[in-house]
This record gives sequence, C-alpha cells and structure tokens, in this order.
Amino acid sequence: MGRFAGLKGLVLGVANDHSIAWAISKEIMAEGGQIGFSHLPDRADDERQRNRRRVALLTDPEPNAKFLVPMDAGSDEQIAAVMQRAKDEFGALDFVVHSIAYAPLEDLKGETTDCSREGFRVAMETSAYSLLAVGRLCRKILAPNASILTLTYFGGEKVVPGYNIMGVCKATLDACVKYMAYDLGPAGVRVNAVSAGPLRTLAGRGAGVDDMLGLYQHMSPLGRNITHEEVGKAGAWLLSRESLGITGEILHVDAGYNIMGSPGRLLDLVPKQE
Repeated sequence: MGRFAGLKGLVLGVANDHSIAWAISKEIMAEGGQIGFSHLPDRADDERQRNRRRVALLTDPEPNAKFLVPMDAGSDEQIAAVMQRAKDEFGALDFVVHSIAYAPLEDLKGETTDCSREGFRVAMETSAYSLLAVGRLCRKILAPNASILTLTYFGGEKVVPGYNIMGVCKATLDACVKYMAYDLGPAGVRVNAVSAGPLRTLAGRGAGVDDMLGLYQHMSPLGRNITHEEVGKAGAWLLSRESLGITGEILHVDAGYNIMGSPGRLLDLVPKQE
C-alpha cells in the first residue's frame, strides 16, 4: 500500500511530459493516488486537439488517471465545471495541484517596466488569481486534511533578469499561498508551494532556462542542477499525510541556490587579477 492509497485529487495544468506537475503526478499515482487532470483548451479550429492529445498520451496508459478535461483558468465557470466533475468522480478531494501560469510573449520578453496594462492583467489573472479561484471553487469538496500545492519560482523573491513580469506574478502567487493558508487553515486544509530550480519545461524554455542551468550548477551548494524526479518527490511529500504540520510554506528545491549571498564557487572560474 502506497502513501497515497485511497486518496484522490486534481492536477490542473499539465502541458506535457516535461511539466513539473506531471513529475508530481507520477509520484502520486505510483503510490496509489487517483487523479483527475485538466489541460489547456484547444482552439475551436484545431481539429487535431493538440493540447488534449499531448496530455492524453501521458494519462491514457495510467490506471489511476481517472479523467482528463479542458479548463480555461480565466473562466470561473470552467473551473467550477472541473470541480463538479471531480465531485461526481471522487466525492471529495484530498489534494489539488495548481500548475498554471501565462504571460503574453511580447510582455514577458520586454522590460518589466514596459509591460502593457492588458498584458499585466492577463499575466496576473492567469498566474496568480487563478489559485484563489481554484481554492474558492474547490473549498466545499475538500476532504479533511486536504492539501493544495502550487508551483512558484525564485524570481518572485529576487530579481532574475529575463523572468520579468512573471517574477511579479510569482511574488503575488507567493502571497496568495500565505493568505489562503490562513483562510483555509481552520478547515484543516494546507496550502504550500514548491519553488523549483531551472528545469527544461515549456515555461522554463520561455524564461531562458538554458542560460540559467550553468549558473545554478556553479553557484548552488550541491554544485549541480536538480531533476524532475527530485521536484516530483518533494511536491508529492507536501501533498501527502507526512507533512500535515506544514502550511503557508515555499519549499525551495534548487540544490540550495536560494541561500547564496555571493557567487560562491562560480568565482573559481573568474580569471584572477595580477
């Protein structure tokens, strides 16, 4: 019997097999948990349903993947429809993973100061407010000791050039985690976040992850980059009954990069001045 045996939940926002949310899902399903999934809706003119097909290739072979439905995080109606499907399938939810973020490319690539008003609204609503919407709309079907997990990044705590407006969104998301933890705490519901180091994900490629990998490898105390499996295990642990006393936390899974106040061993690569 795995540690998720008998537990049921939702994973919102898997994009493909490189998604951190999928790494977490694999750990949960391997330990006996049952999951309902959402995917980014396909355009009406996309007959091949590319978004659904990418995720279905992952979920279809998994006996513990119970359903896959589209969800637009900008629509309360669609979020509510997913929660109703989860209620019909599971009755109550033991865990929810929120893996949703987006900013228009022209606003993400430019300087933060140059972000358009509409780009800011879209990025903030999708990447931060959607967590509040999910929490509000699933609140009535959360089981005792349920856990909500979202995915953040260090660029919400410190300036990471290139992360730009998404860093502002992640700072807001981090605050949402803490205030939701307070709001839902009396019901025994926990809310936490995992802050992963750079990984080759769809979002990571948009944020220039390849440029960060060498920096993290040389600066982090462990002297290496992290893996999808390591983040998956950490996220699953925060959703499990093994972390019942933890809420409102940002768990860094970044080989220790976040603790550094100087370049550390990266300085060993800089030519010495005579």
